[in-house]
Amino acid sequence: MASSDSFGEANVEDDDIVTLVVPADGGYLSVLRTATAGLAARLHYTLERIEDLRIAVDEACAMLLVITPPDAELRCRFEIGPEELTISIAAPVKDGARLPSPTSWPWHVLTSLTSQASAELTANEAVIRMVSQRPRG
Repeated sequence: MASSDSFGEANVEDDDIVTLVVPADGGYLSVLRTATAGLAARLHYTLERIEDLRIAVDEACAMLLVITPPDAELRCRFEIGPEELTISIAAPVKDGARLPSPTSWPWHVLTSLTSQASAELTANEAVIRMVSQRPRG
């Protein structure tokens, strides 16, 4: 499947892509956690790794919620590749917004629970990307 979107990646081929958009409100994070768990289960992740991904998604969303303006949306994109699951969560940001330092507790959580975590912050949007290696077998 080829795709191009505002997450900054174009021509993604041979991946399954699922995108969810929810209001940037803590009450909707359960939707993203449930989708994460469902996709990870479909990919044969262990229960422990599924829970790790649910926590990582929750932590990434928590970082974004404090810097989003009222009535914003969180856009969560799951890219299911042959060897990894990439989860990107994007949201518009308030003027002068900043993400936590890479040495902060939230980043420690993300990097401990995923294979790789990174962020991109522009004047208008923040994107947190997490990569998890798929189980072998």
